[in-house]
Order: sequence, then C-alpha cells, then structure tokens
Amino acid sequence: MSFAEPTPDLDAALRALADGNRRTILHVVRDGPCAVGEIAERAGLSQQTASHHLKVLRSAGLVSEQRDGTRRLYAVRTDGLAAVRSYLDGFWPAKLDALKRAAEAAARAAPGGGDG
Repeated sequence: MSFAEPTPDLDAALRALADGNRRTILHVVRDGPCAVGEIAERAGLSQQTASHHLKVLRSAGLVSEQRDGTRRLYAVRTDGLAAVRSYLDGFWPAKLDALKRAAEAAARAAPGGGDG
C-alpha cells in the first residue's frame, strides 16, 4: 500500500476544517454564493467572526470570494476540498479489503461453510 505525504494544501485545509464554525460556514455556502451578513446570520456568528473564519477558509483554498458591487460573495471551492477527499479516499481500499476478508472468513466459519 502506498502512502502519500500530506501536502501544505492538505494541512491548511484540515486545520481550517478542524473548527466547527468553519464547517458551519461551508455548509451555509455549499449551495451557492452568500454575502458575509447572510453567512453570519445563518451560522449564528457576528459579521466580524464570520469574516475571520472566511479569511481562514479562503487562505486554505476552501472558499472563493467574488465581488458583486459593494458586496463580497463567498462560495465553496470544491477543488479546494479535493486534497482532503483524496487523502481520505486513501483509507477506504484497505478498510474495504479488511471488511471483505472478515465477511468471507465469517461465511466460511458459518454452518454449511458458506456453500449454497
């Protein structure tokens, strides 16, 4: 099994995702761009706190910022989440293989030896 070393992008994304407020903000903006005021209201945060967390999410590459007149709209950057997904996906093949082996062993040990 190969192991990919965490990258700076992955480390920044995981640090950003470690905060519950930031995960809430990502949930708010996952369906489309939102302004800071709307994000703050829906996340139950002050605008100053929401702005701070958005800055962290943006520098981690997890949200994008777009100007709309005087407003700034934030949206999820799915490509920013790709490093996290790729890292986590690396755990599944080994787990699925272990589950398959356990199920096959249980079937062999069951009455009838798994034939049928």
